[in-house]
Amino acid sequence: MNVPAKILVVDDEPRNIKLLADLLVAKGYAACTAKNGSEALVRLEQDDPDLVLLDVIMPDISGYDVCAAIRRNAKTRLLPVVMVTALDPDEERIKGLESGADDFLSKPVKSDELLARVRSLLRVKELHDTVARQAAQLTEWNAKLTQHVQEKVAEVERLSRLKRFLAPQVAELIARDENAVLGPHRRRLAVAFVDLRGFTAVAESAEPEELMQILTEYHTATGRLITQYEGTLERFAGDGLVIVFNDPVEVPNPEERAVRMAVGIADAAEGLRHKWARLGHDLHIGIGLSVGYATLGVIGFEGRADYAAIGTVMNQAARLCAAANGGEVLASDRFVAAVEELVEAQTVGELELKGFRRPVMTHKVLRLRT
Repeated sequence: MNVPAKILVVDDEPRNIKLLADLLVAKGYAACTAKNGSEALVRLEQDDPDLVLLDVIMPDISGYDVCAAIRRNAKTRLLPVVMVTALDPDEERIKGLESGADDFLSKPVKSDELLARVRSLLRVKELHDTVARQAAQLTEWNAKLTQHVQEKVAEVERLSRLKRFLAPQVAELIARDENAVLGPHRRRLAVAFVDLRGFTAVAESAEPEELMQILTEYHTATGRLITQYEGTLERFAGDGLVIVFNDPVEVPNPEERAVRMAVGIADAAEGLRHKWARLGHDLHIGIGLSVGYATLGVIGFEGRADYAAIGTVMNQAARLCAAANGGEVLASDRFVAAVEELVEAQTVGELELKGFRRPVMTHKVLRLRT
C-alpha cells in the first residue's frame, strides 16, 4: 500500500490554509498545517513532510527565513519548497532563490498550476530519496564487505598459525568452531606410532646442524604421507610421531589409510637409512599399528592445550612400536583382520606387551598386495 505524500501548508491566513489543504487532500495527498514561521519549523521536525507550501509574508518569521533554515538543516536541505507570494513575482523570485526556494506561486493560487508544481517537485524528491537510500545501502554493503574481508583475513591468518602446531584437520575445525573438538568424545580409531630408532645415540654425537638435517628429512617424508592419507598428527615429539585416523574428521577405511601410510613411511625410511648410514649414523624406523576405541578431546591448561586421544588402543600401538625391530611394521591381530586383503603379513605370535595382562597376537606387515 502506497503512503500518500505529506505536504506542509504554511500561511498566516486560516482561509488560505483551509483552501490549499482541502485541495491537496481531495487529490490524494496528506496535509499538515502551520499558521506562522515558528510553528512551521516545529512541524518540519514532527511531521517530516515531503514538500512545503510556504507563504512569504508572515508576522513572526518570514518565508525567506524559514526557507533558509530548511536549507541549513542537513535533514531537510533537499526538501522541496514552493513559495507563495502576493508581491511582485520577479522581485520575490530573486529573494526566494537566494533563500533556497525551488519554485514560486503567485496569489491567488490557481489549483491546476499548484498541483502541477507539486507533482513535478515530488517526482524530483522521490529521485533524491532513491539516490540517498541507495547511497546508504552502498555504504552499509561496503562496511559489511570490509568487515567480512577482515574476518576472512583474520581467519586465514589464524588457521595458518594453528596449522603450525596442529594437524590441518584439527586446525580447520577449530578455526571454524572452537568447540568442535574441545568436548570429550569416543570414536573408533586406527592408530600408528612411528619411532626413529637410534636417534638418541646420534643426538649425543652429531653436530646440531646435522641433527636438524636428519629430522627435517624424516619429518618431510612422514609428513607428506600423513597428509596424503588424511591422518591427524596427534603427537609430535621429534623422533616420535603418533597419527590417528578417523578423528576429528571421520574418514572411510581408516585402517587402510593407516597401513598404506605406514608402509609408505617404512619404504621412504629405507631410502633415508642408506643416506644416513653413509654419514655414519645407524638409524631405523619402527612402526606399531592398532585399532579400537579411544576418548578424544583437548587437554591441558589455560594458555596451553593439546588435542589428545586416550585409550587402550593408543597404548597398544605404542607397545607394538616399541617391540618392532628396525624397519618393521607390527600390527595387532584385529588390525590385520581389517586389512588382510590389502597386505601380505607374517605372524609373529603372541607378544607380552608392557601394561597388558594378556599376550597380544601380533603380525609383521611385509608389503602391500599389488
